[in-house]
Amino acid sequence: MRVEPSWPNQLLKISVKFLMTSPEIASLSWGQMKVKGSNTTYKDCKVWPGGSRTWDWRETGTEHSPGVQPADVKEVVEKGVQTLVIGRGMSEALKVPSSTVEYLKKHGIDVRVLQTEQAVKEYNALVAQGVRVGGVFHSTC
Repeated sequence: MRVEPSWPNQLLKISVKFLMTSPEIASLSWGQMKVKGSNTTYKDCKVWPGGSRTWDWRETGTEHSPGVQPADVKEVVEKGVQTLVIGRGMSEALKVPSSTVEYLKKHGIDVRVLQTEQAVKEYNALVAQGVRVGGVFHSTC
């Protein structure tokens, strides 16, 4: 019995992943975000080339302090982003420890940490430039 190598299928998956573009964030208001291509209204969300989903802090035990953990951004990193934008909330209540920034830099990712309204503007500008950008955004405090 001959087993065909799986590398052509893996190469195809990798190629398709790098052809996908990051979705634009269509709207932001207190406690609500909409992403183009999704019918979901998010409170907190993760976005990456080709997709988005709810950012459920309970998955990683995230709280405002100590804040965004490497586990919170790992999924987005694995989507092959060049830049990751972190929205700290409307009043910047969500902290971002140096360990998270170091994790991203170690993976060769440019990181931008901003108040959420500014983060969305920055993220959308990067999308318009064709950058493989991802983000995690907190839309309340």
